[in-house]
Amino acid sequence: MSEWLEVGSKAPAFTLQSDSGKKIKLSEFKGKAVVLYFYPKDDTPGCTKEACAFRDASLQLQELGAVVLGVSPDDAASHAKFRDKFSLNFPLLSDPEHQMAEEYGAWREKNMYGKKSMGIQRSTYLIDGAGKIAKVWKKVSVDGHDAQVLEALKELVSE
Repeated sequence: MSEWLEVGSKAPAFTLQSDSGKKIKLSEFKGKAVVLYFYPKDDTPGCTKEACAFRDASLQLQELGAVVLGVSPDDAASHAKFRDKFSLNFPLLSDPEHQMAEEYGAWREKNMYGKKSMGIQRSTYLIDGAGKIAKVWKKVSVDGHDAQVLEALKELVSE
């Protein structure tokens, strides 16, 4: 289990398959802010609520020059079903071996009802146009998270 990345550090490069089957690289978004969020599982209540909140905020996010990328261990087919069911308008990336989640510190020990297991800790990284971590939310509470991300983006854009 790796540590969380800190603000100011360089975001680790990645290439992952998206819900459309296309390979997506972090380097494609040079010059743009990236909202990179890790979530446990497609089509579960909290993850659906979070994804739909980002979907609904997409116009504001785009106006601030940001791209949203969701990452979970689910495969591309699961992501495609999730995207279509909820009309999601941003790429969902498949990290089945949780290699990327580990690099970003999002793969952690979880304790649910006394049962310990490894899994994705719901978390979000705001990466600036130069590829540096601008903000980290380590244990995301879904309610209001989209507004927190928009606020941080506004601050980043105004710097």
